[in-house]
Amino acid sequence: MAKPLTFAVPKGRILDEALPLMARAGVVPEAAFHDTKNRSLSFACEDSAMRIIRVRAFDVATFVAHGAAQAGIVGSDVVEEFAYPDLYAPVDLDIGHCRLSVAEPYSNGTPAAHSSHLRVASKYPNLTRKHFEAQGVQAEVVKLNGAMELAPGLGLASRIVDLVSSGQTLKDNGLAETATILQISARLIVNRAALKTDERVAALVERFRALAQAAKAA
Repeated sequence: MAKPLTFAVPKGRILDEALPLMARAGVVPEAAFHDTKNRSLSFACEDSAMRIIRVRAFDVATFVAHGAAQAGIVGSDVVEEFAYPDLYAPVDLDIGHCRLSVAEPYSNGTPAAHSSHLRVASKYPNLTRKHFEAQGVQAEVVKLNGAMELAPGLGLASRIVDLVSSGQTLKDNGLAETATILQISARLIVNRAALKTDERVAALVERFRALAQAAKAA
């Protein structure tokens, strides 16, 4: 008997939007998954041939890339940041929209002076360096996993690179968006080897692809 497929999902905002789509694709977690007091990370599905793990977004990519999970859903920011060769993102789910942007303090409506070397706070070191290198700027990236908006005011960095949705959090912390690095949406991701060797993974991709195409046509 084949082992259950493992489907990885991220905690947080994307998951709320993904659950209805997952249900239409036949990926329906057990009731315990929705219990806010439940601290489990692995859950059964209504389809006994699948199970779901709920982890941090960056870890979704790692589990799938290394074959510990065969498929999952994660933002395109994570796909681009890691660029794992064993990770394939065949379907844009058209949910979880936001952007990865550069932000900095504004003083009297004037952006801070630019230089050839910057210290930037971000949890996206690869995308951050690549963005600034394209402008001929050497970026020293200070890796933070949260509270990015505090970095400029406390002298940790002159810029931040972070996810932006409405931009209100930036404004509330005296920062202004100055450049967009990447427009982001959620993607179905799969392990390349699993896609080639397990027909269940290919069938899953086709179900999600059909749903995404139907949503665009609606």
